[in-house]
Amino acid sequence: MLERLAGKQYFSFLDDYSGYFQIYVDPEDQEKMTFTFPFGTYAYRRMPFGLCNAPGTFQRCIMSIFSDLLEKCIEIFMDDFTVYGDIFEKCLHNLDLVLERYRKKSLVLNFEKCHFMVTEGIVLKHVVSERETFKLIKLKLM
Repeated sequence: MLERLAGKQYFSFLDDYSGYFQIYVDPEDQEKMTFTFPFGTYAYRRMPFGLCNAPGTFQRCIMSIFSDLLEKCIEIFMDDFTVYGDIFEKCLHNLDLVLERYRKKSLVLNFEKCHFMVTEGIVLKHVVSERETFKLIKLKLM
């Protein structure tokens, strides 16, 4: 992922809003996610955070939605999306493709955590930019 991002000039960093909770549970499977409490039972209609297979299920869903764009104009790690391009117009076009797909699939972004059309950013604790990609080192002060 980092190799594909290295050397790109523009990036948009998108953050999925309540990622798991955007995935609906099949009505036939809702009984498997039912729990009881003093006032009755509760069945999840959407995938809750904390299920053992939730991260993998979420990743598979997202990867299938963006499968034709992966490694061409978007990189995905869990609920973090990086849209990129060599030139401003190409990155803007790629961003338009991704946002249109979001709209069609009724997904929601956390706009407070999104950064659009920037020249560098942090992905998996690495700074990516047109110039270089390098790992952030956390220094301990004693």
